[in-house]
Amino acid sequence: MTSASGMGYFDALLPALVVALLAIAILPWVNRNNTLIRAAAILFGIALGWRYMSWRIFDTIPSADRPVDFLTGVIFTTVEALTMVGATASQLFLTRTRNRSADADRNVKILLAQPALPRVDVLICTYNEDENILERTIIGTMALSYPNFRTWVCDDGRRPWLKELCAKHNVGYLTRSDNAHAKAGNINAALKKLAALSEKPDFIAILDADFVPLPEFLTRALSLAIDADVGVVQTPQHFFNPDPVQSNLALTRVWPDEQRFFFDIVMASKDAWNAAFCCGTSSVIRFDALQSVGGFPTDSVTEDYLVSLRLREKGFRTVYLNEVLSLGLAPEGLAEYSGQRSRWALGFVQICRGSSGPLNLRNSLPLVDRLMLCETFLHWSATHLFRLLGVIVPVLYLLLGIEAVHANVIDAIWYLAPFLVAQTAIFIWLTEGRVIPLMTDLYQMLCSTDVLKAVASGLLRPKGQKFKVTAKGGDRSKQFVQWPLLRIFGVLLALTMLGIASAFLIDSSRPLAESSAIALFWSWYNIIVLTLCCYVCSEQQQRRAGQRFDVRVPVKIIAGSKVFDYLASDISVSGMHLLGRSPLPIGTPVRVRFADISIDAHIRRSTQTGFGLQFEITEQAKAPLLQFIFSGKTSTAVHEIKPHLVMKALAARVFG
Repeated sequence: MTSASGMGYFDALLPALVVALLAIAILPWVNRNNTLIRAAAILFGIALGWRYMSWRIFDTIPSADRPVDFLTGVIFTTVEALTMVGATASQLFLTRTRNRSADADRNVKILLAQPALPRVDVLICTYNEDENILERTIIGTMALSYPNFRTWVCDDGRRPWLKELCAKHNVGYLTRSDNAHAKAGNINAALKKLAALSEKPDFIAILDADFVPLPEFLTRALSLAIDADVGVVQTPQHFFNPDPVQSNLALTRVWPDEQRFFFDIVMASKDAWNAAFCCGTSSVIRFDALQSVGGFPTDSVTEDYLVSLRLREKGFRTVYLNEVLSLGLAPEGLAEYSGQRSRWALGFVQICRGSSGPLNLRNSLPLVDRLMLCETFLHWSATHLFRLLGVIVPVLYLLLGIEAVHANVIDAIWYLAPFLVAQTAIFIWLTEGRVIPLMTDLYQMLCSTDVLKAVASGLLRPKGQKFKVTAKGGDRSKQFVQWPLLRIFGVLLALTMLGIASAFLIDSSRPLAESSAIALFWSWYNIIVLTLCCYVCSEQQQRRAGQRFDVRVPVKIIAGSKVFDYLASDISVSGMHLLGRSPLPIGTPVRVRFADISIDAHIRRSTQTGFGLQFEITEQAKAPLLQFIFSGKTSTAVHEIKPHLVMKALAARVFG
């Protein structure tokens, strides 16, 4: 590689400045959904990435004359190179995208014109969720607009009260005598009972206990299953509560949940390559196709992805409809979030080591699925390991003098800066702001240790691993600290700060190579990431009984013979906020009417922009209220992401 050491700092920065100017001049004005434009931008970023990686491989590994430095450098560079391989593969897949909404618009008319509509059995899978969560899902399912469906609650908790709740709402109740194979076993037990019915289903729809379907869920999803080779129609997971990063860093109004990148960007691209896959909940699956592969496989804790692979081996496709058709609960705490990601990591490793793995030539998986499995494996293994090593390696140098990267600042700027600028600009443009490097590193850091444990466990013992349910609906009324994770991030933060102090303040006589400036830069960046991780470990109190949804709907307040007209700004299952001055004192009972709903309430509080009402929930009012809230007319989504507002909110959380 050519050295840039003879240059000055401005000369070294010049390529990055040129890339930044090109990005500003071109990207805002071109169509991000055009395949040629996407491919050109992504390939440009990949080229700069491998320009940097080639320099890392050939010019920055320490001499073998220093065995400890050399070995550390080889390990770190190898992990980084594997991360780059995985990132390259994932970015190549992003060169295409697909939106099937127009197909659904056309096919809905064809579907509903059929003389006999396919029968769909909706399976609500539950283990330990409470009544409030399950009842809103059941009520939401009852409001589905598709004419020919049945609803079954598959209770792996064998709870008498749930059986009574199902009878109350006139939906089916299924259970079994054990919990073998967790969710997959629960569904398979239900499939056997459905297969024995005189009227078997043509399709099943899977809903997790906390996912409430919107009325058009079945009609829209089923419209894409008209072709006989479609085995699965997957729809995205949207959430009505913030994830732990949003809530604990006060980002709910400016930053979307982490899954928006996956479901809005990644899955749409996988679908364009005919490699979309089942994600469990909010999917519709052809019954006979599922029966042909023996139901949901039980040799991975991510049975949903694996069932798509098994169906693909039988010639059935999985297609993806990127529309908001259900709303569910995101993991509410950091432990639940990290545990969910580690389960996904474990499941992918189990798949890779099983009969449907990418390196098993005896299966009939298409090449694109094999490549995507390898790319996903590298994401869970190499990418998370690199994120962790990115914190450890600078500490090793600053504290112990172990130099894993032998480089000077000018060369580092020359090779790394253009790559970072290009990647940042391209991904912000491509994802409409859903990917910001700091936030990506934060999310990866938060679950890196748990994910790496899961990867190691899956590699060493792929069989016999237990499915761990992500807890939902827990008590969030008090602030508390996730001490196990905080200790990890706290120790890494302390070591990083100690390394800076030791190298630059305490031991001024210690000789430092120019690599120390690079280590210092990354250490300060790591301090920011680790500090934010520590803040996320402080679980914030949630005072409200239900999540607030933005809504603009006319409301009539009735008090005796007086009627007042207002506009609502948000609503929850417990109350709503109205814009304008309250016409009556706090505590006054009123009747509220909106959207064909009439419900008793009382004036609860005054605010700067209006006043709040608290509903008096009755059994009669509960169903229409829940159906309105989860009808798609309300929203908690962040529709426009502005990076400067994200940074401002982070600064306010840390320094405010």
